[in-house]
Amino acid sequence: MVLDEERPLIIACSPLSSHVNLSTILRMAGCSGIQEVIATGNAKIKASIARDSATNVKLTVKNSLPPVLKKLKKEGYTLVGLEQTTNSTTLSEYQFPKKTAIVVGSEREGLSQENLDLLDAVVEIPVWGMPYSYNVACATSLAIYEYCRQYPNG
Repeated sequence: MVLDEERPLIIACSPLSSHVNLSTILRMAGCSGIQEVIATGNAKIKASIARDSATNVKLTVKNSLPPVLKKLKKEGYTLVGLEQTTNSTTLSEYQFPKKTAIVVGSEREGLSQENLDLLDAVVEIPVWGMPYSYNVACATSLAIYEYCRQYPNG
């Protein structure tokens, strides 16, 4: 499948402790026509997991997420966090703006309050069993898929 236009979607990640999770997110980004993933902290990619995305998706590594979010907001991105909060919207009910940055929290802590305060919206993915949340790479993949479903041509 060929996109009609480049996807204006960026994935911005809190520091992830698992290089496998970041590599899986990068692979999903590549499969979905996403051009850039921004990672923070000690970000490393396992090429055997990321496959072609290791060279075809731009990976930008920064020290801290809040400055990244502030910059993306100035560039006109709507910042949409993946987190379970009292004010979050169910992923299937959320209409993504075309120019979106999906913001992903760390595996154990999720998104910090400092990062949550910078977001324009928060979406959550319903969970029907234990544990009470999805793996960060799985949740990110589901959110990317929903965005792509809403904008199938780019």
